[in-house]
Amino acid sequence: MKRAVIVGAGIAGLATALRLTQDGWHTLVVERAPARRSGGYLVNLLGGGYDAAERLGLVPALSDRALGLFTTVLVRADGRPKLTVPSAVAEAALGPRTMTVFRGDLETALYEAVRGHVEIRFGVTVSSVDQDADRVGIGLSDGTIEDADLLIGADGVHSATRTAMFGPDHRIDLPYVVAAFPLAHPVAAVRESSATTFIGPGRTAAVVNLGPQRSSAFFAYRCADPGRELERGPVDALRAAFGDLAAGVPEAIGQLEPDPSGVFFDRVSQVDMPRWSTGRTVLLGDAAWCVTLFAGHGAALALAGADRLGTALQRHGDDVSSALAEWETGLRPEVVKRQALARRGMYQYAPPSRFHVWMNDVTIRAITLPGVRGLIRRGIERQNR
Repeated sequence: MKRAVIVGAGIAGLATALRLTQDGWHTLVVERAPARRSGGYLVNLLGGGYDAAERLGLVPALSDRALGLFTTVLVRADGRPKLTVPSAVAEAALGPRTMTVFRGDLETALYEAVRGHVEIRFGVTVSSVDQDADRVGIGLSDGTIEDADLLIGADGVHSATRTAMFGPDHRIDLPYVVAAFPLAHPVAAVRESSATTFIGPGRTAAVVNLGPQRSSAFFAYRCADPGRELERGPVDALRAAFGDLAAGVPEAIGQLEPDPSGVFFDRVSQVDMPRWSTGRTVLLGDAAWCVTLFAGHGAALALAGADRLGTALQRHGDDVSSALAEWETGLRPEVVKRQALARRGMYQYAPPSRFHVWMNDVTIRAITLPGVRGLIRRGIERQNR
């Protein structure tokens, strides 16, 4: 039986463990954190991501957790509405093969799918790697040494596996910070089954109200020193950047004060690597190609990458090198495209001027026109091929 050690128990790592286990591999997942982590921001599964979720058998479990579509109200700083985008617009644009879920629910569905079939060790890291043409030996911090056919680094944008095996200079830090978190209870200022979104020069704030245990908040802003923002902590940093806004923003930030541990709060980074594998070590997900939240396809790419890796390994049998080469050749064009879209998305989430804000408003108004929806949908379909 072939063996794989997977570093990281997030979406990319668990999806890879699920796919390889389905193909008959013995997989061990090691995770630095002492226990499972949860995060409540929204992820969209469409295109290859939805196809992968379907092939991995996740759609039935995710359907029970799907959030559906909702109305978005674009607001001014004082909370007054500027324009409304009905949920029917998103439905017409995206089509039926799409699903929006909380990231934590996707991770839970993956965890439930592998539980009992995959060994997962929490609080464990990789301390050494010794590989040759035939095997890879992995020393772990719990004192064990694992002999495997493949080492898979799926440990995120700050990947220790990437740094150890490829060097430290592949992460590109951008002058933005993002925060996303679940809301313990809906914000009263936001109508149920809707989201209010403020987009101003250099920043975006969105509060989603889909009912109890189904609501969340998202913030993105440009700043000169993201590291300093992270040192301040999410509550102080978000209050400083968004404290002048209404439309439920103060209440959403206030929910962080008792316990900010559930927030995703980080600088915006991309990962740009000339290759994703070396020998029998391969990177997957944000560890290899982080596209940023501005692209909106991180989870979908993680699922698709895991599923396609399994297909390539299955096709090439013992020829791991050929499998990894084929897998990367097939996936890289999509990743490059998503990273380029993310860089353009910075103008959407953090417009550099009031003129750019106005242009965004014009674009959104155009999208709401019935004759434009079909064009938008066909454009999305082309992007997801």
